[in-house]
Amino acid sequence: MAVSTPSPTREYKLWVLLVVVGTLIISNVVANRVIPSWAYVPWNCTMALLITVVALRMDHHSLDDLGMARRKIPAGLRLGGAFSGILLAGYVVGVLLPWTRELFQDDRADVGVAPLLQRIFIAVPLGTVLLEEVAFRGVLPAMFKGRLANRARPHLIADMCSAVLFGLWHILPSWNLNETNSSFAFLPDPLEQALVITGGVLGTAAVGMFFSWMRNRSDSLAAPILLHTTSNSAGYLFAWAVQNW
Repeated sequence: MAVSTPSPTREYKLWVLLVVVGTLIISNVVANRVIPSWAYVPWNCTMALLITVVALRMDHHSLDDLGMARRKIPAGLRLGGAFSGILLAGYVVGVLLPWTRELFQDDRADVGVAPLLQRIFIAVPLGTVLLEEVAFRGVLPAMFKGRLANRARPHLIADMCSAVLFGLWHILPSWNLNETNSSFAFLPDPLEQALVITGGVLGTAAVGMFFSWMRNRSDSLAAPILLHTTSNSAGYLFAWAVQNW
């Protein structure tokens, strides 16, 4: 497994890492609570570009450190494509089985064809996946590894730190999930919301570790980007199909 390692001779300043983390916190609040829906994609694309520039120019990483080397893309697409196929098969089985079909009852997918296509082909890959993968599988792991170079197992610790932040990143997006998915309606309201948020944080942190494994295995962000896009976009598509058919 090839994993790019930042040079231990470079000097990595803590404040640069804090700037990136702070930028992501502000970005998350703005994207989920401030800007209108039409600005979601350009905002998140801008944030992805901004933190990439900070990592390259201010933290002295290379595109290879961030999993963005062009020559590694084919390996990433092969790995991401394989797991995407497995996931799609699981979605098909989940929709066909009556006792799992209810999990796809999501009010967010109760939209027309045009909004659905905009979401699965634009909002998800460019508005959600791009920033999350650049941040939590590209920029932050490289920055953590640079500062942990003298510690034991810096790659694992860096990926774990990034996965924890990835989990916390989903607090706001999962805040009202219990209201949009009827499968969570079996508990009292406050407990229901707390359970959904906690489950969202822990679940996405675990998924983040798997995405990190994919990125490290292929040495390319293309692998988690492809699977992440498939997961979210196909999830909306199957939820839409269940609600409409």
